[in-house]
Amino acid sequence: MTQTAVHRSTERSPRPPGPGLAGHPQGVLPLVFAEVWERFSWNGMRGILVLFLVSSVHGGLGMAPATAVAIYGIYNSAAYMLAVPGGWLGGRVLGPRRAVLLGGVVLALGHFSMAVPTVTTFCCGLLLVAVGTGLLKPNIAAMIGELYERHGMAERKDAGFTALYVGVNIGSFAAPLVVGTVAEKINWHLGFAIAGVGMLVSLLALFLNRRPLSDIGRASAPMDPSQRSTTFRRACLWIAGGVALLAVDIASGAFSIDHVVNVMPILGVAIPVLYFASILRNGALAHEDRPRIKAYIWFFGVAVLFWMIYDQSGSLLSLFADGKTDRSLGGWQFPASWFQSVNPALVILLGPALAALWVGTARSSKEPSTVTKFSFALLLVGTSFGVMAVAGWFAEGNGAAKVSVLWLLAVYLLQTIGELCLVPVGLALSTKLAPAAFVSQLLGLWYMAGATGHAINGWVTQLNKPMGDTAYYGLWAIIAVIAAGCFLLCSRRLGVLMRGVR
Repeated sequence: MTQTAVHRSTERSPRPPGPGLAGHPQGVLPLVFAEVWERFSWNGMRGILVLFLVSSVHGGLGMAPATAVAIYGIYNSAAYMLAVPGGWLGGRVLGPRRAVLLGGVVLALGHFSMAVPTVTTFCCGLLLVAVGTGLLKPNIAAMIGELYERHGMAERKDAGFTALYVGVNIGSFAAPLVVGTVAEKINWHLGFAIAGVGMLVSLLALFLNRRPLSDIGRASAPMDPSQRSTTFRRACLWIAGGVALLAVDIASGAFSIDHVVNVMPILGVAIPVLYFASILRNGALAHEDRPRIKAYIWFFGVAVLFWMIYDQSGSLLSLFADGKTDRSLGGWQFPASWFQSVNPALVILLGPALAALWVGTARSSKEPSTVTKFSFALLLVGTSFGVMAVAGWFAEGNGAAKVSVLWLLAVYLLQTIGELCLVPVGLALSTKLAPAAFVSQLLGLWYMAGATGHAINGWVTQLNKPMGDTAYYGLWAIIAVIAAGCFLLCSRRLGVLMRGVR
């Protein structure tokens, strides 16, 4: 493949006629609908997984909190980690469109598997949901990015992805309310099954509305048969090696969940390092694109730290909500999982305003740079943990008394604004910096940042018990604020590497 073959799709693709609904490209609505149900699945699982693992009622497993938090971290990191091979499969083998369809089917099967009340089917379902998520997420984002470029809207990607991010959070908002209530009040396994039906409905809608997407989502750099065979053999060897090591560990009687917890951060660091090195060595990568990939590595590191802090809301903050927060409402105690709906509700409320702000500032050439947005995201997530440190201090000093819900609401407000400054902006950045042949792969790496953050969570959350809430949350607040300042100081150097991409 020549270097010119991997230039961005805007240089080699005709522009289709007119935009679709509300100024967005035609065909984007069924993609968003599929992503709504993927988010319903993700946030429903995120809201109840730790609570299910520690519960001894309604079919819960009754695990120790430390073990439950570790499993939560492993699941989250695995789902994001699988976005790397998922993006690679979409970009080099299946094409993003087929990868999205396959991922949705696998994800639905995972939820139906977890409806069967056995430990084995639950574990299999958890694995299937992680695989399905890894296939669907990077490839659906790649298709959306391609739609914007085909319609000549590349300069509106930040605002467009923010608006779309608001839309898909409808699923995230509804999931804890529906899944959490059914799971905590009726049966956990019934709660797990609900998202499977919705995922199948969304895939049907995507199939019925496939005409506007007829030229979207084809493989950017398909492999020849010999490359495919070699890659398949290597993948099988790595998988077989991992399964063999796990089998030996279990057979020896020394297996512990801590073994997996300790391996995940190593994989979380090693995989992106090797993958970035592979992209930079790839002969198909044009010379002018190499500095952009190097710049992207810096944004990847910031995203890792952000997710490492942010996504403790589904583990340690869920346990804080369950045991140390007053959840009484008119004499009735609402489920702790409902707190997981606060973030998407705030995204829906605040996202349009932020998208409008990006559009308005772009028109006046005053839009903050991507570096500034990422720095602000780190500052906000650090401040949120500063609030948690104070809330933990009050909870520790009140004995059996519980703290007000306002503390957690303040934390989620700060984290949501930070999330809106990082997630849709990072998705748009991935499609801006990536050559056409590498879009799905770079989007897979974007989700890999979440995997690495989740994997490191398995280590850092173990510090909460010996340190206590105040010291633990305060430590990460300080680290995040310092990192935000340092990243902002690097803006000029990153601007040079990005070569005109803001």
